[in-house]
Amino acid sequence: MVEDRPADLDERYAELKHIIGGMGRVIVAFSAGVDSSVVLKVAHDLLGDAVLAVTAVSPSLPDSELQEAVELARMLGVRHRVLETHELDNPDYVANRPDRCYVCKKERYEGLLDLAKREGYQYILDGSNLDDAGDYRPGERAAREYGVRSPLKEAGFTKAHSRALARELGLPNWDKPSMACLSSRVPYGTPITRQILRQIGRAESYLRGLGFRQLRVRHHGDLARIEVERSELPRLVELSGTIVKELRCLGYTYVTADLAGFRSGSLNEALKKQGHEVGAA
Repeated sequence: MVEDRPADLDERYAELKHIIGGMGRVIVAFSAGVDSSVVLKVAHDLLGDAVLAVTAVSPSLPDSELQEAVELARMLGVRHRVLETHELDNPDYVANRPDRCYVCKKERYEGLLDLAKREGYQYILDGSNLDDAGDYRPGERAAREYGVRSPLKEAGFTKAHSRALARELGLPNWDKPSMACLSSRVPYGTPITRQILRQIGRAESYLRGLGFRQLRVRHHGDLARIEVERSELPRLVELSGTIVKELRCLGYTYVTADLAGFRSGSLNEALKKQGHEVGAA
């Protein structure tokens, strides 16, 4: 939730408009998250029909996220396309090494760059902001290699700036919980399969249906480790009987709650212990 309006929001917003306003024809890599929604809204306000929103679709994307992207693009009046990616056909992705995100983004940006060249788009934009430098994000290396621009980062936006501006621009998802692909729930070294992704997706969909908003189901073989906000832990325990029953039906033998609560990128904590350079792309 936005608690305080950043004091420099007007300045950052003016800079964002200055950056995007001179770009011409652009493709926005659109996930329907808060950040990419802000980029898409501002780009469309400034550039109109010269903007194309593209959502990459694969088994690692929950169906609900694609539907939200379609509906939000329609609400904004932006042309929208789906780009099917096939990372699960790539053994480097399936192996689920720490550079998995790089492998995924590389294929995605190759597809976007090919589209841009074919149809005369000058830039590809993503929704990265300054806060994204605080975790291990190898996908940023792929963005640099393919010339993807990050206008929020260039304009000095943090997540707080994005949420505040999204609310002022009337975006309905301004307080949407952060999301990541379903593969990010699987510990490095565990091969990624369609079955695992479906299992995680169904488990998280079930928990959201119970009213939990910010959550992850971390997949550790036959054990599901649930992360929710710490304030929601008592409710998670209260509903534990029905939750355990449902997740066992989905294939888990053991169901546990992480007492540390939700934190984005928690599976990267093992990398930090191994001395991996967090923040490196």
